Amino acid sequence: MAAEHPIRRTLTARETAQRMGISPRTVRNIIAEPRPQYEARAAQRRELIITLRRTGLTYQQIATQVGMTKGGVATTLHHARKTGINTEPPPAQTPPPDNAPPEAPA
Repeated sequence: MAAEHPIRRTLTARETAQRMGISPRTVRNIIAEPRPQYEARAAQRRELIITLRRTGLTYQQIATQVGMTKGGVATTLHHARKTGINTEPPPAQTPPPDNAPPEAPA
């Protein structure tokens, strides 16, 4: 991720902690996103991934669109399926054979 956002971070938590005379954990706690905000953002991303999969996109297409790896998308969908969420696109509709009788109007 650092390659995608090279200006986001110039020092590691360990380097910052050493310079400030505090622990790396303290640095991570200070700069961390508040948990409710993180969980809300993660839930939105999960819903987007599931929605995109249901529209028939491949794991790679979803990964490209949401800025994740293909493996991250696969893991997200796997966890969703484990909780009973259907993540698969609907089956493709096939046209009836040419010799099939026409459907009766409803």
